[in-house]
Amino acid sequence: MFCFSITGRAQNSDDQYRKPLQLVLDDIQKRFNVTIKADQALVKDKWVTYADWRIRTDVDVTLNNVLSPLDLKVNKEGPGKYKLKNFEYHRWEVEDGWQRLDKIAFSYHDVATWAQRKVLLKQELYAALGLANLPARPLSKAIVTPKRVMSGYTVQNIAIEILPGVFVNGSLYSPAKFKGKIPVVLSPDGHWGGHRFRKDAQLRCAAIAKMGAMAFSYDLFAWGESLLQFKSEDHRRSLAVTIQALGGIRILDYLLTLDGVDKKRVGISGGSGGGSHTTLMTALDDRITLAAPVVSLSSYHFGGCPCESGMPIHQCGDGTNNVEIAAMAAPRPQLVVSDGKDWTDRMPEHDFPYLQKIYGYYGKSDNVENVHLPDEGHDFGISKRKALYAFLAKHFDLDLKAVQFVNGQESGVTIEPEKALYVFGDNGEKLPAHAIKGFENLERVFNTQTKR
Repeated sequence: MFCFSITGRAQNSDDQYRKPLQLVLDDIQKRFNVTIKADQALVKDKWVTYADWRIRTDVDVTLNNVLSPLDLKVNKEGPGKYKLKNFEYHRWEVEDGWQRLDKIAFSYHDVATWAQRKVLLKQELYAALGLANLPARPLSKAIVTPKRVMSGYTVQNIAIEILPGVFVNGSLYSPAKFKGKIPVVLSPDGHWGGHRFRKDAQLRCAAIAKMGAMAFSYDLFAWGESLLQFKSEDHRRSLAVTIQALGGIRILDYLLTLDGVDKKRVGISGGSGGGSHTTLMTALDDRITLAAPVVSLSSYHFGGCPCESGMPIHQCGDGTNNVEIAAMAAPRPQLVVSDGKDWTDRMPEHDFPYLQKIYGYYGKSDNVENVHLPDEGHDFGISKRKALYAFLAKHFDLDLKAVQFVNGQESGVTIEPEKALYVFGDNGEKLPAHAIKGFENLERVFNTQTKR
């Protein structure tokens, strides 16, 4: 009776034994006594070909057989409990990620063979990003607001033109007083609400400035103040990863022209999506001498946002992943901060020993460190910030004692209201007249500037 109800006659190979996905899921739940939570938007109008032929005695194998052709998957939420989701290309099983990294690493075994791999990867990364022909640097001067003087540090908001009419925006935290050369630390924002305006971002950058370095906190593409030019959904376009990389390069171009900046002490540290950007920027730009990706690095997670994996950077060198890209920092100092409640949860077991091996090729195994916080989650909380401060103090000769803590956070830091950190005025009224708006215009400008 059931077979006839689908098409009005018995199913056969002419019909590819088709059934609606919802009916197939209902059948699986009854057969295996499980529960599958499903948003109807994921199920509606979807059909399974050769439906009954995909059933096996194991529920997990059955679900994989049924859902994979539809680019769907399930997450197991407990015994007999599943949730239907879109296929996540960026998320692998732990063992699959480890095996992939082991296979990649089999192609090199010393400094010479690794150097060959690194040259290939760097060249292909630029090509994958569409930056093989790097756009000319705009000749315009950075837009800089007056200094705001705080206790032990100053803040200025800065906009840098990275393509004609396209700006990257941020805030530069500097020591109030310093002698000699001063290091600089790029601090890209991550995927957290509040953008670079949030409290923990201000605490971190102010603390770095108090310690004796400049910290430049900047927006991701179509994030924060960049929303004056682009829509939030543009952040999930593949070109986002390219524009962010170009923005990082242009930020370095600018900061390294400032008086007193020490070109030998140039760091970068971001968390989450900012951590992925940290890893990529360090691989791309040799001017960076220290990296600290926070709650981001994993061989079995490639970055779920297009600003991390939208361009085919992970297909470079016949296949790579973020841990191998992070290894391109060697032998430059690198701190990897991981936790127990996201995709960095297994860092100490496999991925970090791999990094130590690569650094060992240079006799610099001590230059890479892992601070693993198994009871913590996905944030840039106080434990992560303390780890970063200690690492910066160690390698950039900064004054760690300049940062004091009261009630679990950095003391002596002024948390400014969001609008105080704007470059272009409270309502965007100071955005330059020639600034472009809209993703289509960005594509046009980018394609014109990269065409040779």
